[in-house]
Amino acid sequence: MSVTALLVSHDGARWLPAVLAGLTGQTLPVDRVAVVDTTSRDGSVDLVREALTPLGERLVVDVVPGSTSYPAAVRHGLGLVPSTADDLDEWIWLLHDDSNPEPTALAALLEAAATYPEAAVLGPKLREWPSLRRLLEVGLTISGTGHRETGLERGEYDQGQHDEVREVLAVNTAGMLVRRRVLEQLGGLDEELPIFGNDIDFGWRAAQAGHRTLVVPQAVVFHAEAAHRGVRRTPLTGRHTHYQERRAALFTSLANVSGRALPWQYVRLFLGSLLRVVGFLAVRSVGEALDELAAALSVHGRPRQVLAARRERAARREGEPADVRHLMAPRWLPYRHGLDFVTDLASAATSQASDVAERRRLARAPEPARAREERRAGPEDDDDAYLTDTGLVARFFTNPVAVVLVLFGFLSLLAGREAFGSITGGALSPVPGSASDWWSLHVSSWHPLGTGTDVPAPAYVLPFAVAATVLLGHTGAVVSGLMLLAVPIAAWGAWRLLGVVGRLVDPYGLPRWLVVWGALSYALVPVSSGAWGEGRFGTVAVAALLPWTARAALGFVDPDRDRRWRAAWRTGLLLALGAAFVPGLWLFALLATGVVLGSAALIAPRLLRERDSWGPPVVAVAATPVLLAPWLLPLLTTGSAAGLLLEAGRLTPDRVTFGGLLTGRLNDLGAPAWLGVVLLVLAFVALLPRRTRVPVLICWLVALAAALVCGLVSHLRLDLPAVSTRPSLGLFVVILQGTSVVAVVLGADAYLRRLDEHHPVWQRGVAAVLSVAAAVVPLGGLAWWLTTPDDAMTRDAAQTVPAYMEQSSLLGPEHGVLVLDGSVGDGITYRIRRDDGTTLGEDEVLTLSEEDTTLTREVRTLVSAPTPSVVASLGARGIEYVVLTGPADGRVSALLDATAGLDQASAEDRSTRAWHVDRPLDDSALQGSGQWWRTVLLVVQGLAILLSLVLAAPTVRQRRGGDDD
Repeated sequence: MSVTALLVSHDGARWLPAVLAGLTGQTLPVDRVAVVDTTSRDGSVDLVREALTPLGERLVVDVVPGSTSYPAAVRHGLGLVPSTADDLDEWIWLLHDDSNPEPTALAALLEAAATYPEAAVLGPKLREWPSLRRLLEVGLTISGTGHRETGLERGEYDQGQHDEVREVLAVNTAGMLVRRRVLEQLGGLDEELPIFGNDIDFGWRAAQAGHRTLVVPQAVVFHAEAAHRGVRRTPLTGRHTHYQERRAALFTSLANVSGRALPWQYVRLFLGSLLRVVGFLAVRSVGEALDELAAALSVHGRPRQVLAARRERAARREGEPADVRHLMAPRWLPYRHGLDFVTDLASAATSQASDVAERRRLARAPEPARAREERRAGPEDDDDAYLTDTGLVARFFTNPVAVVLVLFGFLSLLAGREAFGSITGGALSPVPGSASDWWSLHVSSWHPLGTGTDVPAPAYVLPFAVAATVLLGHTGAVVSGLMLLAVPIAAWGAWRLLGVVGRLVDPYGLPRWLVVWGALSYALVPVSSGAWGEGRFGTVAVAALLPWTARAALGFVDPDRDRRWRAAWRTGLLLALGAAFVPGLWLFALLATGVVLGSAALIAPRLLRERDSWGPPVVAVAATPVLLAPWLLPLLTTGSAAGLLLEAGRLTPDRVTFGGLLTGRLNDLGAPAWLGVVLLVLAFVALLPRRTRVPVLICWLVALAAALVCGLVSHLRLDLPAVSTRPSLGLFVVILQGTSVVAVVLGADAYLRRLDEHHPVWQRGVAAVLSVAAAVVPLGGLAWWLTTPDDAMTRDAAQTVPAYMEQSSLLGPEHGVLVLDGSVGDGITYRIRRDDGTTLGEDEVLTLSEEDTTLTREVRTLVSAPTPSVVASLGARGIEYVVLTGPADGRVSALLDATAGLDQASAEDRSTRAWHVDRPLDDSALQGSGQWWRTVLLVVQGLAILLSLVLAAPTVRQRRGGDDD
C-alpha cells in the first residue's frame, strides 16, 4: 500500500506554510508528493520547493496555465507520478492549498481503509479555518433541488457528536483519499465542473458504480474554503462564485439522476431556479439573482451537454447503476430550507425595524423639563415603539395623542361616507366592470374608443389594475379606497415627515402635539381645497403621497452611503407613483433637483465631486420616466404632450384664482377661505423666531418657487381636441399648503422653546391666541367636512342612453351609439359610446385623442342635410344607434325621421329622440395595428419596477459560512 499526496495550488501563499507543515508533519508520511501550481503570482511555487526539498526524488512540482481547472490539474498530477505495475493498492490523497491536515489525519484514513477494505473513497471531517472549532462537513450529499447538504446546523461546533465512521454519498476533495484505480476507472473528476461540485459528482458516480465512500471523522482537516467564501478569486470564478456553484449543482443533478426521474428533475430544477431568483431579489441580492438565472440558462439551455455527460457515465459503468437513494438527502429537506429562508426574512425585517428604532432613541439628547412634561402627554418612546409594549390597550386609552389620531381617522371615514360604494361625478368617471378591463387598457397600444386611437392609457391605470386584482376584481373598491384612505394616509405621512424634520432642526425633536397639529392640518388639505368634493382623485392621491415622498428624499442627506442609495430608489418609486396621477409632480421635482444641485455647485462644489452625493437625487428623478415609459413615450410620439400638464380624471372647470391659490382653494366646493387665511398668517408669524428662521425660510422659498411656477403655468392654454383649458393647478395648492404647515410647526416649536426661558404675561397671551388660531385650522376643516355632504360625486349627469342600447353596446365595439347634444342655434356636440361607456382611464384617452375631422363633417351633414351615404358611413364606423338628447331640436329630429336608413327607436326620456342605423355594421372598423415597441416598453417598465423595489428594500447581507472567532 502506497500513498501519493496530490496538492493543487493557486495564489495560496497565505495558507501554504501551514498546509505544507501539516503535510510533512504527518505521523504516517506519504510516499510521494505531486504539486501542480496553476501559475500563481504570489510565490507559491517557491514556498513548495523550499518546504518539500527534503523529499528529494519523491517530490514532483509542475506549473500549468492559470486557466487550468481543478479536475484537469488533478489529471495532470496523476500523469506526473505514474502508477507502477506492482502497486495495485495505491492511494491518492487530494489536498488543496487552503486545507491543513492534522498530523494524524492520514493515519486515521488509512486505518479506516484497512478496517473497511471494500471502501474506495474516504474523507476526513472538515473544520473551519482559522476558527478551528466550527464544523464544515462530515460527508456530503445533495437534495432534490440541487442543494449541497452537509447534515449540519449553521455554525455548529465540533463536540464529537458526529464521530462515527459511516457511508456517505461523497466527501470533499480537500483531504479525499481515493484508490487510484477507482479514480482512473471513473475517468477522474469531471472537467465540466471546473472548480465546484466535482466532489459530489465523483462520489455519486462512484456510488452508482458500486464503490463505497466513507467519512472518517477521526481524520481532521482544517479548510479555509477560499474560493467558496470569495476570499480568493481565480480565472475560473472571477466575481461570479455563485454562478459556478449553482451551475455545478444543476449539472451534477441532471447528469447523475436516474433516467426515469430526469424529465421531472429537469423541470423542477428550472422552476426552482426561477423561484430562487425571486428569493434573492427579495433580499436585495441582485448579483446572486442574476448568477442564479445565468446558471439555469447555461445548464438548461444546453441539454445536449447534459445528455453527453449521462452517456459517458453510462459507458464507464458496468451494468445497471447501483441504487443510491439511501445516500441522498431526505425529500422533505428542501421544504425545511424554504421555511428557514422565510424565517430569515422575518428576522431580518424585525432586526431592521429594531435597528431603526434604536438609532432614533440614541439620536435624542437629554430634554429640558418642559419637553419631558410634554412627552408625558405623548408616547414614552417614538411612534415605532408602540407595538413593543405589553400594555398596548392600556397605553392607548391613557395616551391623548393616540386617541386623537385614531378619533381623527374614524371621523375622516365618517365624513367621507359618500365614497363608500360606487362613486362617480366631477372628475370621476364610472369604473370598469373588472380588473381585466384596466389591464387591457394598460397593455394595449390601440384602443377602440370613439373612432379608435393610439393615445396611451394614463399611467395610474397600472396601479389601479394591480389594486383591483388584489381586491379580487372589485374595481369600485379601488377608487372608494383611495378617496376614503387618502386623508388618514396623508396624516400618517405628515406625522412621519414632521418627526424627521423635527429631529433635523431640533436635537430634542418636536413636541408631540405640534406634530399632531401639523399632521391633521395637512391631511385635510385635499378636502379643504375642494379636490375631494370634486372627485379630483389625482390631487387627492398626490396629497397622500407627497409627505412620504419628501420623507424618503430626506434620506439623501443620510451619512450612510447604502441608505442614501436606498432612499434614491424609494423616492423614485414614490415620485413615479405620484406622477402617474399628476405628471406635474415629476416636472416640479426635476426643476427642484436642478435648482438644488446648481446651488450646491456654487456653495460647496466639492460635494458634487462625489457620486454618492449627487447620484441619489439624480437617480430618483431619472427613474421616473423609465418607470412610466409605456405611458410617457407614446404620449410624446402621438402629439398628446399636453397630458403632462393635466391631472388624473375627467376635465373639470378650472376656477383657481390668485386668492384661492393663497388660501388653498381650488373651487367653491372647498372649505371657507378664512381657514386658509389663518394658516397663511401663521406661516408669516413663523418667520419671527430667529432660532428656526433658516428652515422656515427654506419652506417659504419652496412655496415661492411653487407659486412662481404656478403663475407661469396658469397663463398657458392647452388646446385639446375637444376643449381649451389651463394646466391643472391642484399640485401647487398642495405644495403651498404643505410648506405652510411645515413652516408653522417649526416656528411654533421655536416659540414654545423660548417660553421655557422667558415667559412674561404678554408672551403667554400671544401664545394662547396663536394656539387657538392654529387649533381652528384642523378642527374647523374637519367640522366643515362632517357637516357639508354636498359634493360633485353626488350630482353626476343623468344617463341619456336607453338601457337596451347600453346592453347592445356591450356586444362589441362595433355596436356604438352616436350621442348628439345641443341644438342648431347653440351648436351641436357629439360623442360615441362603446362597450360599457367611457370609464375611468378611458376618459383621458378620449380627451387627448385627435379629432376625427371626417366624422365631424359627416355629423354636420347628418344634422343639416342627411343623405343615405352618411348613414351608410355611420354603419361602416360601427355606429348602431343615434341619440339626440332632450330637449331634442325639432328641426334636427324631423330631418333624421325622414332619412332613409334611420329607423325610429324608443327612448326612456320623452324629450330624447333615438334612431336605429339600418345599415351593415363593420366589425373591423375600430381595429388598429399594435406597435411592437410598446411591448418592449411594457417589459422595460416591469423590469424597472422590480429592480426599483429590490434596490429600495433594506439590505440583507449574509456571510458565507459563518463568522470567524
